[in-house]
Amino acid sequence: MTQKLILRALSGETLPTPPVWMMRQAGRYLPEYRATRAQAGDFLSLCYNPELAAEVTLQPIRRYGFDAAILFADILLLPQALGRKLWFETGEGPRMETTTTAAELAALRPAEAVHDTLNPVYETLRILSRELPRETTLIGFAGAPWTVATYMIAGRGTKDQGPAHALKAADRATFAALIDKITEATILYLSAQIQAGAEVVKLFDSWAGSLKGQDFTDFAVKPTARIIAALKRRHPGIPVIAFPREAGQGYVGFARATGADCVALDNSVSADWAAEHVQKDGCVQGNLAPHHMVTGGQALVDETRAIVKAFSHGPHIFNLGHGITPEADPENVKRMIDTVRGG
Repeated sequence: MTQKLILRALSGETLPTPPVWMMRQAGRYLPEYRATRAQAGDFLSLCYNPELAAEVTLQPIRRYGFDAAILFADILLLPQALGRKLWFETGEGPRMETTTTAAELAALRPAEAVHDTLNPVYETLRILSRELPRETTLIGFAGAPWTVATYMIAGRGTKDQGPAHALKAADRATFAALIDKITEATILYLSAQIQAGAEVVKLFDSWAGSLKGQDFTDFAVKPTARIIAALKRRHPGIPVIAFPREAGQGYVGFARATGADCVALDNSVSADWAAEHVQKDGCVQGNLAPHHMVTGGQALVDETRAIVKAFSHGPHIFNLGHGITPEADPENVKRMIDTVRGG
């Protein structure tokens, strides 16, 4: 049996102390990250510099001793590799050349061509697999097809994913073909990450909550299931974490429907509810509200303990309900970890 705690939890083992890591644990809340990003010049240059991307991935491991390191990259590197122009506006986030017509979809590169652009990401993983402590699990990731599609269609992040919903309603065939294209490319991307050293992969469906009814089944559940099945055929035993953020009742049965080894939970659902309705199907991950990393205090300790207790009767990986924010206090992260591990 493997001794890595996260792999044990993902295999269904209930541990006396849950392993812990944190979404966006390499990021702007850390002064050492800000220094490395300044050295890189800009965000995309950092993503595509294997030595510096590995360095920022390692920084929170050195500082806190998390049980996992997650590859430093961005979900929009994949559509960039498919041929869409990508840039970041300071203070505003990503901008992307849009894909909204059958002609624009046809102009995308073949899925197999993504490796030409993404080889630096694989090199980052190879560096990390050599340099991480032996007890630390290496997690690779990609955006889930629906979430990636929302950016490709709108050219930016949107509050309600309106442009993607509009295309889905007006030209469902083109929309579905785009989802298929992203799905195919994601399988190849994550497979290459596993070959480069990732021991677990995670699918981030950040905007899954805006899909309702049959659309949730068609564009959140089915693409995730297709990706997981393909990865497990290629890499038997590889664990997959799925994060259909703000899925609400959609979390129930998500692991069974997709084959995911773990369902990551946002903080809009309570740990007690999720323990009853979601954890019965296997490992869950989550779900402390990220604002506790800013505000700290006894509320952080109390809520952390409550989550650990709620999930203590089944496999659990402690994490936030979403990524840590830039204004978080690094000392609050330490307090959270100490609370998880020390009671």
